[in-house]
Amino acid sequence: MAADASRTTLLFDPSAFKAFHFLNRELHEDGLVELRYGLDHELSFEERFQLPVPRLLDAEQRSRAGGLLALLHWVAGVSYFKLAAPPRVEFEGEPPPPAVAALLEALYSEGFGEFAYTNRLPRLPRPRFSDAGVERAAGVERAAGVGRAAGVERAAGVERAAGVGRAAGVERAAPADGPAPSRRPRANPQRVLVPVGGGKDSAVAIEVVRRSGLPTALFSIGDALPIASTVVAAGLPWLLARRELDPELRRLNGAGALNGHVPVTAIVTAAALLCAHLNGYDAVAMANERSASSGSLSWDGVEVNHQFSKSLRVERLLDDALEELGAPVGAFSVLRPASELAIARAFARLDVYHRAFTSCNTIFRLDPALRGASWCCECPKCRFVFLALAPFTTPEQLREIFGRDLLDEEHQFEGFALLCAAGGHKPFECVGEEQESLAAIRLLAGEQRWSGHRVLCRLIDEVLPAHGPHEGDPARVLALSDDHEVPEALMADVRALLGA
Repeated sequence: MAADASRTTLLFDPSAFKAFHFLNRELHEDGLVELRYGLDHELSFEERFQLPVPRLLDAEQRSRAGGLLALLHWVAGVSYFKLAAPPRVEFEGEPPPPAVAALLEALYSEGFGEFAYTNRLPRLPRPRFSDAGVERAAGVERAAGVGRAAGVERAAGVERAAGVGRAAGVERAAPADGPAPSRRPRANPQRVLVPVGGGKDSAVAIEVVRRSGLPTALFSIGDALPIASTVVAAGLPWLLARRELDPELRRLNGAGALNGHVPVTAIVTAAALLCAHLNGYDAVAMANERSASSGSLSWDGVEVNHQFSKSLRVERLLDDALEELGAPVGAFSVLRPASELAIARAFARLDVYHRAFTSCNTIFRLDPALRGASWCCECPKCRFVFLALAPFTTPEQLREIFGRDLLDEEHQFEGFALLCAAGGHKPFECVGEEQESLAAIRLLAGEQRWSGHRVLCRLIDEVLPAHGPHEGDPARVLALSDDHEVPEALMADVRALLGA
């Protein structure tokens, strides 16, 4: 699983690498998944997932899972691509078909918007995954285990020479958002797997699906305390997966490799899809809300969205990719009709999860030395969850959950104001839209139990007057949207739990 020592002993220069390689992948009979990648012909990496399986998998079962295994291989590559963000991608085996390529091109470009912006890259990465118009090697033999691209352009549809690796490198603009195409009806699920992240959203998703009466199990990668506690509170079967990143990632980051946010939710979704199939589930119900489709700012022709891989655009691209692969399992977000504020309202009524959940991302940091144990109470995520829950709870209840009263701590004012884009753009975090924060403040302005809280008083006096009276309208923010891919069989349960 290690990169070549001869290269890693030196300082890592991201600009020296020209291509990212998807090497090979393997699913073993015990559910072990091995995914291999490379940078140029110099560095190689291996990532592993241990997926739970009900029994040893025979060759036919592993073969039937080939499309979903390939999808996980291609999607999980973002963690290694980011080390250098080279201009090309190449494939040891067959490249992805068109709809899958469209998904990957979005994830490896728009999904890297925050990464490129915060790393001050000159432009957004835009590697090409589709087979039309790509550069390919001309008569150059493949180096051992790694495909090499040469600079000879070829036309789409020409058959490749045997044994020559495919390359992708022609830059193109990120697809612009436009009117959503008409969607085919989504089949109603029979058995549902719900990924759990340990926050309020996954708890609400669990309860929506539970109301449907469909056979349901929970899925997670790892068993961090908020995840395990949520699973115990839910009392449903749990499929626990493990992920092992190549240990060279951390070493290379220390040597100068690029680092930053990648579309990690796409990895979780792809792993959940493969796990669902191997365990007899035909649907994965994600907990991605309407607000996840909203970005923070525009840069290099795209909207930079911390939650891009949670967005409705990616959900629909994934749906097309799964249909193209002939996958026997689908994915949708059961919370898509709702805003974060509506989800917070529903969660406030789910007392059983209040001692279990933690939405603060410091708990999930890869470096144990930087990992938090509970709510840090100083990050945008902590502030937003506190603000979103406040209209539907009491100060005493939130002090019990967070250990502090964030709306009464004077130094928190600027952080709360930034949630409304006062003094800058919406933070790069899993927080709701500015309109939701404004709506929460408007709701709190009429609540006697929150009167006198110092930060809230300043938000009411200094932030609300800067916005028109119709901005942050609570009724509009709390209303459910019709723009979603939730199967009709679950919509009554969505309305029952997330409606007024």
